[in-house]
Amino acid sequence: MKTLVLGIGNTLLTDEGVGVHVLDALAPELAGEADVTLLDGGTLSFTLAGPIEDADALIVVDAAQLRRNPGAWTALEGEAMDTFLTHNRKASVHEVGLTDLRTIALLAGHWPARRALFAIQPDVVDWGEAPTPAVAAAIPPVCAAIVERIRTWQHDA
Repeated sequence: MKTLVLGIGNTLLTDEGVGVHVLDALAPELAGEADVTLLDGGTLSFTLAGPIEDADALIVVDAAQLRRNPGAWTALEGEAMDTFLTHNRKASVHEVGLTDLRTIALLAGHWPARRALFAIQPDVVDWGEAPTPAVAAAIPPVCAAIVERIRTWQHDA
């Protein structure tokens, strides 16, 4: 099962880059996994449609407006992820949103059945290369949850 872990964000905008920071933290843990690809999606573009379509399983990590305390996070799987994306279109600061990429994948006939969004509430989205302390503290538990999700999916495949 080919799993794509897509980290989204601009690492020059403090907490907005948390998806990419999570990828950096995950890299040592998943280095030996042949069927797991970590991809820095930056601020998103239509070029990500191809890797998403090629994946059997998709995990997306991004900052999102959850209306919770900074550093709070949630994992939304399957239809819950889709519902969040379609009902929170304005929650993304990216020009091309995950909803757009989902639409492309659906039109192409391949939106991975196994999919999850790990969304983290930012504190500050302003110039800065590191996440705020509250968001940085969320990175280890989010990484652990992602690894657990991948292992579960691999076991169930």
